[in-house]
Amino acid sequence: MKMIGSDYVLEAHNIYHTREVDSGGCFNGAGSSALGLKGVNLTVHSGEVMAILGSKGSGKRALLDVISRRADGSTRGQVLLNGSPLTKALFQQRCGYVTQSCTFIPGLTVAQTLHYTPTILSGYLKSSKVRQVLADLALSQVAHKRVEYLNISEARRLAIGVQLVRDPVMLLLDEPTQGLDPLSAYLLISILSNTAKKTGCGILLSLEKPRSDVFPFLDRALFLCLGGVVYSGGTRAMLEYFHGIGFPCPQLENPLMYYLCLSTVDRRSRDRFLESSQQIEALVERFSRETPISDGPLNNMGSGKVPLAYGKPGELKVWVMLYLKLLASTFSCGLTGLKSLFMRLILLPLAMSLMWLFYNNVGDDAHGFFSKNGLILNIIGLSYGCGILVTITLFPIWRKRFAQDIPEGLYSGATLLIAYNSVSIPFSIISSIVASCVIYPILLDPKFPNGIVFAYLLVALWSSFVLAEQLCIAFLLVVKVPFNVAITVTYILVISMALASGTVRSFKGLQPWLQDNTKGTHTRYASSLLHSIAFQTRKMNCTPTASVICPKPADFLHERLGLADPDETIDIAASCAFAVGLAAFNMLLYLFPMPRCVKQKLKD
Repeated sequence: MKMIGSDYVLEAHNIYHTREVDSGGCFNGAGSSALGLKGVNLTVHSGEVMAILGSKGSGKRALLDVISRRADGSTRGQVLLNGSPLTKALFQQRCGYVTQSCTFIPGLTVAQTLHYTPTILSGYLKSSKVRQVLADLALSQVAHKRVEYLNISEARRLAIGVQLVRDPVMLLLDEPTQGLDPLSAYLLISILSNTAKKTGCGILLSLEKPRSDVFPFLDRALFLCLGGVVYSGGTRAMLEYFHGIGFPCPQLENPLMYYLCLSTVDRRSRDRFLESSQQIEALVERFSRETPISDGPLNNMGSGKVPLAYGKPGELKVWVMLYLKLLASTFSCGLTGLKSLFMRLILLPLAMSLMWLFYNNVGDDAHGFFSKNGLILNIIGLSYGCGILVTITLFPIWRKRFAQDIPEGLYSGATLLIAYNSVSIPFSIISSIVASCVIYPILLDPKFPNGIVFAYLLVALWSSFVLAEQLCIAFLLVVKVPFNVAITVTYILVISMALASGTVRSFKGLQPWLQDNTKGTHTRYASSLLHSIAFQTRKMNCTPTASVICPKPADFLHERLGLADPDETIDIAASCAFAVGLAAFNMLLYLFPMPRCVKQKLKD
């Protein structure tokens, strides 16, 4: 654990940053660029709290993104930690960043959310650290409260706690008091100040509308306007500096807001805009003259040596944390847990039970053959539909959390999907077994149970469910709205069923090239498996009469599927290969970095 006496210094030297202006889409080119930061310098020591102050568009978030190595665009200058270049990997190991939008997994309690945060600590040390963070952030009273019921102040403190559990030496916060009432904002800043003094963590936070009561908790301040630095240094020296250049703070005035207004362009009229812009340019130029840029680190103590007290947890440990978090969310006591269990276990059997209303008394005559053909279409369609509904209901919150965790470097997309599938696949197998028990008596004679035939039915249902699930997961990587994903995947699978199932139309009615292309779809093999169950593996009870025609199963299968005797082994292997193969493909897909336009779309 990091000792209180540890000395860390975060420095930024002459930072220039050019940000890319979003062009509105992935295919509209790189867009234009704008200079967001101009010659920014700052220093934060262990145990200090530094506020970055400025109006909207002043460059506060851009500066935090540059320090955390998340900024898009080009950057010049140096960011150092104890004299060593602060690389992205080093920041991920030793620092933390709390953004405005932080998603928590519903169903988990506050204590569980902290406990399942991946760190190198484990056992008693991890539990002690969680208890310490709960106490420091005044969250002990709500430790067993589920996160979806937290108020905004508690949720903001929990987001900070998720970072503090990892024991960072520097903590960055983007507008932590935004949306909080004055009392909650005061409580939060006071807690951060006490945490910094107690643990030795340096804290760098941005504020847009600071209140006077937070002034005593700030050790340093940085005033930005349009990317330029109006002042950077200690808060006590700030009053002397502005007094010395002719801008003393009036008595009973909030010095933070007073000098923030001084550093803000007045846009109420053209004359005021020009006048305030000239004044700010003069202030930026004067501060730049009076604080010459240093070529090296301001503090050489420990230069080039950054103690890595913990480092990064291994992939196996992270997978275990994600897996336990998934299980805790699924089995949580409350609406979230009940919804998750219903979706994973009951939805598919319930959908299959609806088939009893329509296909309970289907015979083996010609009309019955076509009715069974329709039953197969419904079984495949309902399996696909349940897979889609379950995924767009349960997976988006994990996708959102993953998008926020990517910059932290805690785990890869493959690790997330392995953990998610480790929970999802066993549930889908259990659900498919129950659904197969429900639908078995309709397709086959329950008086003569057949374990092999039941396995065929199970494979068809399970592979259809998993295929739809994995298709949704693939599209959710790049599409933000789950409903749009559901529509897209449904459209793809409906086309597949229309062409490859042999239920909407027979294979004989398709062009030869379409017949060949259906071999590349899961639906063809799942449908063939179900047709074999319905027409080949059961005894037909049909007596031909003048009004009753008893078709031969082989002739019917040849008409619908183009095969008089389907090979169940190939159908089983192909059905499972499509489902498992798509799951493996998704793991590779989630390893690739997200395009910038996609990251912007998923960012709230």
